[in-house]
Amino acid sequence: MGAISSFSDLDRYREKISSSTIEDIPRVLICFGTGCQANGSVKVAEEFERIIKDKGLKIGVDVGLKSTGCHGYCENGPLVAIKPKDILYLRVKPKDVAEIVEKSIEGDDVVERLLYKDVNTKEVIEKYQSIPFYKHQQRIALRNIGEIDPTSIDDYILRGGYSALVKALQMEPGEVVSEIEKSGLRGRGGGGFPAGRKWSSCRNTDGDVRYVICNGDEGDPGAFMDRSTMEGDPHSIIEGMIIGAYAIGSNHGYIYVRDEYPLAIKNLQTAIDSAREMGFLGRNILGTDFDFDIKISRGGGAFVCGESSALMRSIEGKVGEPRAKYIRSVEKGLYDKPTVLNNVETWANVPVIIKNGAEWYSQFGTENSKGTKVFSLVGKVNNTGLVEVPMGITIRELVYDIGGGIPKGKKFKAVQTGGPSGGCIPESLIDLQIDFDSLTEAGSMMGSGGIIVMDEDTCMVDVAKYFISFLVEESCGKCTPCREGLRRMLEILTDITEGRGKEGDIELLEELCDVLKWGALCGLGTSAANPVLTTIRYFRDEYEAHIRDKKCPAGVCQALITYRIDPEKCTGCMVCARKCPQQCISGEKRMPHTIDTERCIRCGICKEVCPFDAVIVE
Repeated sequence: MGAISSFSDLDRYREKISSSTIEDIPRVLICFGTGCQANGSVKVAEEFERIIKDKGLKIGVDVGLKSTGCHGYCENGPLVAIKPKDILYLRVKPKDVAEIVEKSIEGDDVVERLLYKDVNTKEVIEKYQSIPFYKHQQRIALRNIGEIDPTSIDDYILRGGYSALVKALQMEPGEVVSEIEKSGLRGRGGGGFPAGRKWSSCRNTDGDVRYVICNGDEGDPGAFMDRSTMEGDPHSIIEGMIIGAYAIGSNHGYIYVRDEYPLAIKNLQTAIDSAREMGFLGRNILGTDFDFDIKISRGGGAFVCGESSALMRSIEGKVGEPRAKYIRSVEKGLYDKPTVLNNVETWANVPVIIKNGAEWYSQFGTENSKGTKVFSLVGKVNNTGLVEVPMGITIRELVYDIGGGIPKGKKFKAVQTGGPSGGCIPESLIDLQIDFDSLTEAGSMMGSGGIIVMDEDTCMVDVAKYFISFLVEESCGKCTPCREGLRRMLEILTDITEGRGKEGDIELLEELCDVLKWGALCGLGTSAANPVLTTIRYFRDEYEAHIRDKKCPAGVCQALITYRIDPEKCTGCMVCARKCPQQCISGEKRMPHTIDTERCIRCGICKEVCPFDAVIVE
C-alpha cells in the first residue's frame, strides 16, 4: 500500500481493490464488537476459519470471512450475518458453525433455531432487514458498521470512503462550512449546538493555530453509541475530522477516548496509521498544500471530562475541571487557541453530508432537528441494543416497534433520556417526538443518546436517587452549587427512600434544583437537576407516598416494603424456603408458607424464585 498523492489516484486505487474482490461468493460477517467478543465471537470466528479450511474452501475466493464492528442487536450476540442471502444468526456458539457452513454456505438452507423469533408474535424471521429491530432504522452515522472490517482501510475505501474528502478539498473552506450549516447538523454530544455555526465562528476567529477535537469520552451509564462507532468504523470519524480541519484551517487534531475503551483505542490507532500511510493524514494531503494530523489522547474515565473545557484541560495534562462558559472554546479552547470540538457521532455524519449534499441530509428528521440519531436502547425492553432512527420518531415507536415492548407483558412506565443529567418522561407522553426541542420542553434532553426504559416495577424516587448518587461521585467539586447541592439532594432522597422523609422535602429538592440550574459552573451541574425535577413533575404522587404513607408503590425501597406469601397461590413447593438467605420462611411441604417479617431483610430472592407468583410486596 503506497501513498495516494492525487484525487485521481484514489479512484484508481478503489478500482484496483474492487477488481480484486470477488463479490458473488457467500460472505460471513461476524460481530467483533466488545459485547459479542465478551460472549465468545472470537472463538466462533476461529471455528469458521477452521471448518472452511477443512472443507477445502479458500477464504476470499470461495467464502468471504470478515470480523466487523457491532451489529447493534447486542443482547443476542455473538451475531453472524450471511451475505448476500441476508441471514442473521443469533447467539452463535462454536458448536453451531459446522451446521451453518453446511446449510447456509454450501447449501441453501437455514439453521432455524438460530434465527430471530419475535418475542410477541413468536414468528421466526430469516431475513436480516425484516427483523423489527432493524426494519425501522435509518442508518447514516452507522452506515458501515457491521459491513466492514474496521481495521481495513480498503474496506472503507470500497464503500466510498474518503471520496467526501476529495470533494471537500475541491471546494473552498467556506463552502464546506456552508454545506454543514445548510444541512442543519447539530452536535450529537448533548448540547445540540449547530455544528456549522460552531465551525464558522472558529474559522472567523483570528489566529494561525486552530485545533479540532473528537470527544469520545462517553461516560453515561448504559451508553455505548460512540464506543461502537470508534470500534466499528473509525475511518468515518477520521475523514470527518480531516474535512472539518480543512474547513476551519486547522493542522492539528485530537481524539479523546476514555481508557476503558481498549478496542476503540486499538482500532482508532490502526485507522490513523493506515490513513497516514495512504496519504490522507500528514503533509500535502492528496497532493494539496493542506497539512493535518491526529493524535489519540486517553482519558482517565472522569465523567466531567465529557464537558468540553474539562476535556481540553485533560488533553493539556491538567486536572479535568470546567471553566466559565463566557470563555468560548471557538475563540480560546485547547492551549487557549481557537478549537472546534464535536463528538464521535457528529464527525461520523460529516463525510456523508459532504458526499450526498446538505439537501439530501436535511430530508431526514424534523424542522429544527435534522438527520438521524444513534441511541443505546436499554433497560426494561425486549430488544436492547444500538439503533439509529430519524429525528422525530416517537417514544412509542422506539420502545414498541424497534424495542419490541416491555418484557413479560408489564406496563411501560417511563423512559430516561440524556444520560444521568437527563430527565424521566412518563407513559402519558409516550407519543412525544424524540428531537432536541421536544425533549427539552418535556424537562429532559437529548444528551449523547442513552435511552433507559422503565416498567411498572420501577420506583421513580429511587431512580432519581441513583442518578444523583452517580453525579455526586463524578462532580469535580470546583463550584459550590454542584459540590454541596448534589450531596444535600442525595441526603434528602436517601431519607425519603428509607422512610425518614418529611413534609417540605419535595419543595426543598425543587429549591436546590433551582440553585443548581442557575448557579453551577458547567453543564454537568446545570443539568443535574433534571432527574429530580422530572420525577417530581410527573411522579409527585410517588414522592408523597414515600413521605406521608411510608410506602413505596413500586415495591423497590427496602425500608418501606414488606414481603408476604399469598396462601391462595402458595403450593408449598419450598423453593423460596431453600433459597432464603435468612431462613425466615417456614411451612410444611405442600402447605402454604409464611415469612417471618422480623427476620426478613427484604432481599427479594423469594419473589424472584417463586414459580407461582405467590410472594407479594406490600
